[in-house]
Amino acid sequence: MAEIDSGLEQMYQEVILEASKHPHGKQTFAADLADEHATAGQASVTALHEACTTGQSHQFNPTCGDEATVYVEISAQEPHIIERLIWDGHGCSISQASLSVMVDLVEGQPVDHAMELFADFHELMQSRGRGLDDESKEEALGDAVVFQGVSKYPMRIKCALLGWEGLKDSMARALTASGSPAQDEA
Repeated sequence: MAEIDSGLEQMYQEVILEASKHPHGKQTFAADLADEHATAGQASVTALHEACTTGQSHQFNPTCGDEATVYVEISAQEPHIIERLIWDGHGCSISQASLSVMVDLVEGQPVDHAMELFADFHELMQSRGRGLDDESKEEALGDAVVFQGVSKYPMRIKCALLGWEGLKDSMARALTASGSPAQDEA
């Protein structure tokens, strides 16, 4: 995708704001670490799928205070499928929208596909606003391409990546718990 024009960038900003206002996959289950009486590790979620292994990861961006706890249930049999993906947290519209879009992209998908999207999103975030040269990667990222403009601002890249890092870590924890080899970074 070429450098985005101002009209397209404005539309992308609107998509990000809408996704942050109505986030997909967000549930309240983690301790609010902004509360001085809360302690990490208080989060508990009940697995919905008996034949799944679970993983959870808490991510924190000290630069701006964004934080998210990502919880995943992965099918035990191969290919490992993300059966459930939920998150809890707070932060800026970029981090919240990125988590929401990520849920839409990877829930119900094989772990290998989620790792490909993880790598493609990282590549997009390193593009400095230029986007990706591979149209098939952009197409696979779907609504996540709206974060192309974010990649121009190094301080905001961490906001967009927060949930994706939590996804990768929680999947690795679930796969490790199941005895399957954790996915290598793509």
